[in-house]
Amino acid sequence: MVSSHPGERLGLPDSGRGSIARFGRRLGALAIDLACATIIGYAFFHHVDAVTGMPVADPIATNIIFALVQIVFIPTLGGSPGHRLLGMRVVPLKGGWVGLWRPIVRTALLFLVLPALIWDADQRGLHDKAAGTVLIRA
Repeated sequence: MVSSHPGERLGLPDSGRGSIARFGRRLGALAIDLACATIIGYAFFHHVDAVTGMPVADPIATNIIFALVQIVFIPTLGGSPGHRLLGMRVVPLKGGWVGLWRPIVRTALLFLVLPALIWDADQRGLHDKAAGTVLIRA
């Protein structure tokens, strides 16, 4: 069966509320979340780079902050700060509460990068497929 729009096979509308969140919004949300994690990492966990002599955010702390934000905010607010600012929500494919294990799986796979770059016909990344979630417009 050929779908006329992403999410049709999942019973989601073509556009508007409840439709699949498109690439631009996803990329914008990721940029917001990474920027926030970097700012927090820089503010609280910075060190001086040995080569340049400039203060930089600790990359390990920044990644931990990013992961914690994803894992805490997805089940409590329905998405990361970037998702919510750009009008998106992460919901379980079968409905109900997203729970705690889905954001953990989703975030772990997001750190591998490749699963987020491989999509199906519904524009769901492998990280969302593995977690049983879908990123929709709120």
